[in-house]
Amino acid sequence: MSTLSLRLPNSLHEEIKKLARREGISINQLVSTAVAEKLAALMTEEHLEKRARRGSKRKFQRVLRKVRSVPPADEDRL
Repeated sequence: MSTLSLRLPNSLHEEIKKLARREGISINQLVSTAVAEKLAALMTEEHLEKRARRGSKRKFQRVLRKVRSVPPADEDRL
């Protein structure tokens, strides 16, 4: 495990303390979880962008033409 020294504005530090206390976890756990969530979101976005670049509108249209045209099920209607 690594140690990270972090400078935060006092107001942000106070809010983090309150939230950690309310959640019943340490500030360390709260910050680690927040960083992990942000990292996961950024990595997911990057992954989806890479997948999108591999996409082909022509292939999409070809697959879409194979879908039968049927009215939506009752539970899918707006």
